Amino acid sequence: MTISARLLNIFLAVTGPNFFFLAGVLFDVDGVLLRGGQVIPAAHRAFQKLLDKNNNFRFPIVFVTNAGSCHRHHKAQQLSRLLEVQIAPEQVVLSHSPLQIMKSYHDKCVLVSGQGPVTDIANTLGFHKVVTIEQLREHHPLLDMVDHNRRPKLPSSPLKTLPKIEAIILFGEPIRWETNLQLLVDVLLTNGSPGCLYEPQLAAQLPVLACNMDHVWMAEAPSPRFGHGMFMLCLESVYRKLTGRDLQYQALLGKPSLLTYQYAEHLLRLQNHNHKLTTIYAVGDNLMTDIYGANLYNRYLARQHAALTTTPKLVAEGTGSQVTMAIPEEDLVSAAAQCHSILVCTGVYNPRSPLPSDQSSAVTETVFHGHRDLVLEPDLVEPSHVVEDVEAAVDLLLQQESST
Repeated sequence: MTISARLLNIFLAVTGPNFFFLAGVLFDVDGVLLRGGQVIPAAHRAFQKLLDKNNNFRFPIVFVTNAGSCHRHHKAQQLSRLLEVQIAPEQVVLSHSPLQIMKSYHDKCVLVSGQGPVTDIANTLGFHKVVTIEQLREHHPLLDMVDHNRRPKLPSSPLKTLPKIEAIILFGEPIRWETNLQLLVDVLLTNGSPGCLYEPQLAAQLPVLACNMDHVWMAEAPSPRFGHGMFMLCLESVYRKLTGRDLQYQALLGKPSLLTYQYAEHLLRLQNHNHKLTTIYAVGDNLMTDIYGANLYNRYLARQHAALTTTPKLVAEGTGSQVTMAIPEEDLVSAAAQCHSILVCTGVYNPRSPLPSDQSSAVTETVFHGHRDLVLEPDLVEPSHVVEDVEAAVDLLLQQESST
């Protein structure tokens, strides 16, 4: 059964074939619903309000998280168990989920960095030729030299030669940052052949696809923890130090990427019998990802509706920089009229800190925790609403929808 058919079956069983919704909801996970492996109490109360008498969702709902070290069916199982509601894999968007539609890379040999079952994840997304950092380290034992106690021994017999690497996928923060930094730079500066000398003047940089730009995220600790965006910052700094050039990304995925929101709306529409939604509510705890992304998408929707009579629309995968790769409109259709951002105070955002709009431009610049390629615009980090927790967010959207 296709994804579309499975999602339609979920909602047709409840609503009938002729009923459709006007609103859909996007929920962040960490800091909104969970803190590490613990459910935030307000989440249980919120989801009881979102269920009808048959325990089915009253709106199309998609969970959009920048997590990327697992399969989405595992994330759906975790959320179902912790929130005590039935959540389908097709209701989950992970940071790497939009890679499914980037088919031009699926036949390339890709080096993957991250943790968890990265090879299996890449295969599931459509990539056929996958090399891991560990495989690279095993085939080139002289490259990983930082940890003296972990220096690999030379193989007793020659290993099969790895194919030339044609692209890099950064799934998420790795466990051994020094190993990944070293080998990623080796691959970049040898144009995909890390056993060779660095090429001082490369004609073009290998494509890099990066998932999850979060510098920090909220777990059980009292303060936010480093995320994959912090690892990317390290890689960018090392690359620039060695080459004098900025590391270029072919695509930046995960919130606040436009393509991630485009993909999430696509899943909402499938739940809605492929009818368009009037309003999307995006609930999150991070100004620089959840709020920035939702507001950026709201701006994008406004411009799309204003340009309905122009040439076919494209979906930018980047967020405000030179990342200009696009997906044709027919692959993912944006039709919602607006996207409202709702900020909760149970995660990364500290309610004791002023919002960026309350600060001077100089102070705002010092606390901007977004990725290097994001453009700092105060209106993009200004939430439509600030509420205490996810239950208050649900109360707000229910009130908004009851008055329409």
